[in-house]
Amino acid sequence: MTKILLVEDNEMNRDMLSRRLARNGFEVIIAVNGQEGVDLALSEKPALILMDMSLPVLDGWEATRQVKANPETAAIPVIALTAHAMASDREQAMAAGCDDFDTKPVELPRLLEKIKTRLGLPG
Repeated sequence: MTKILLVEDNEMNRDMLSRRLARNGFEVIIAVNGQEGVDLALSEKPALILMDMSLPVLDGWEATRQVKANPETAAIPVIALTAHAMASDREQAMAAGCDDFDTKPVELPRLLEKIKTRLGLPG
């Protein structure tokens, strides 16, 4: 089963998205803040990280920079999740090292397509 790390502080978003990902055959590991996300990326080595950008302790931009700076986790694709859909938000996420970007509220079919593309899975 493909392991995805979901870094999301909002309980409702976290529960909804983790259940929907699990129903689509993914094993979901959850972090509730950016530091926990960095730590779990290192210990769990997920296939992909879904990173909320507005997080407590360590924001998603800094958490992504730390994941991408570590040789053990640098190759893990990171998809930024944010309620901000402005072009500058996408640019900021990409500058931090994110591999892709998606907006909230999450449209599951679109997000699943991005996940499958990043993981090289059949659509």
